[in-house]
Amino acid sequence: MIEVYIDGASAGNPGPSGAGIFIKGNGTADKYSIPLGVMSNHEAEYHALIKALEICLDKGLSHSIVSFRTDSELVNNAVEKEFAKNKQYSPLLEEALRLSKQFDLFFIKWIPSLENKVADELARLAIRKNTLEE
Repeated sequence: MIEVYIDGASAGNPGPSGAGIFIKGNGTADKYSIPLGVMSNHEAEYHALIKALEICLDKGLSHSIVSFRTDSELVNNAVEKEFAKNKQYSPLLEEALRLSKQFDLFFIKWIPSLENKVADELARLAIRKNTLEE
């Protein structure tokens, strides 16, 4: 099984944002720190999921059992229910669902922040990358 830990973070709401993605499984561990520009924290959380889904598809993991782990209850609940309470996030949710349907077995699970430290650190690094690229 492939475990994908994701986190989105913003310095301000909205503010410079980043996605942290930590993929482990099959004897490998890959880390991604992706600057996202200026957006809200919730948007960053959705973008982290979307980027992680895209990376996994690019890596050819669509036929593997892939379990995504997030400390964002908002994203976890929206994906599980296939519904975003806030219509502002509907396009992001639709994109995440479209990508998730390309996996044979897709799971998402909420985890406490303490279990998501690597992805959190990567997301915070990505925030700093935003300011370096400006």
